[in-house]
Amino acid sequence: MPDIDIHQDPFVQGLKERLPSDLKESFTEEQLQALKVAFGARQWGKHAVDLRATFKMWRWRYYCVFLVGRNRRDLSRRQHELSQMAKAFVIAVFLLFSLAVGLVVLYLIKSALNIDIFPNFSFGVWDWFKSQFN
Repeated sequence: MPDIDIHQDPFVQGLKERLPSDLKESFTEEQLQALKVAFGARQWGKHAVDLRATFKMWRWRYYCVFLVGRNRRDLSRRQHELSQMAKAFVIAVFLLFSLAVGLVVLYLIKSALNIDIFPNFSFGVWDWFKSQFN
């Protein structure tokens, strides 16, 4: 991967725009790189959802931040594995929920068609469902 000129970097250009004219060109490339790393190029400042609030309790002020956005950071191997496990968990919960809803719908259809798989046995779901509309 070729090295990109630090002076063409969006962070550095934004930094120079905010500096007085006598300081704009006074930084070395090494200093500019260090500033970019120290401030993280402020890419984290742009989020799809950015809710911030402060409140006072007794003598202290507290803050609460809720951020949602695309993760642009490079993940470590461990973070990537945790991310994959979280995705698998969410998918599994969704599938189990979908299966449960599907089974209930099928049971209601079976009951509406008056089909008895087990004679003289009922879970009571059909009676409850009918009572919701009376």
